[in-house]
Amino acid sequence: MGPWSPNWRPDPTGRRLAAMRIARRGGLLAGLIFTPMVALTVELTPGGTTNVPGLDEAGWIGVSIAMAFLCAPGLALLGAALAGSTQGQPVDAVVTGVAMAVGVPIAAVLSAIIGTFIVVAFRSGVGDATDFIGTLVRAAVTAGLRISPLVALGAAGWVVLVRRFGKVVAQP
Repeated sequence: MGPWSPNWRPDPTGRRLAAMRIARRGGLLAGLIFTPMVALTVELTPGGTTNVPGLDEAGWIGVSIAMAFLCAPGLALLGAALAGSTQGQPVDAVVTGVAMAVGVPIAAVLSAIIGTFIVVAFRSGVGDATDFIGTLVRAAVTAGLRISPLVALGAAGWVVLVRRFGKVVAQP
């Protein structure tokens, strides 16, 4: 419901605006924290150049950057969705941090799968795209397990930063 709806009323308390700002900052922070982790994960994937025919090491660096950019919207959306729940009690923030740590690999892999499927399907056809997606999912799950401590630290840092910036926004 927005200002174009006949039942819309302005919010005199400012809570709606504060919630929107917290969501925006949570999404931005999630994108800034976790997108470089995706690039690092893809770069550290063993045998990554064998997954994509015709790529050398220099090409693989481009693939890791492209994968990170493909994952950024999903990560930002997850951060925006979870940002509001960090503002409650400390227990709520801990649960949100756990949800973020679990959700980041899932959001990253799903975003990478969707983007990669579209790119590979246009380039080589749907049959090659499905074969490549199977390889991508196996590699992504393995690489995600490798950096899981880094993801947990990133989620904890994200919660601390969102709570810190959220307090500044939520005060009247």
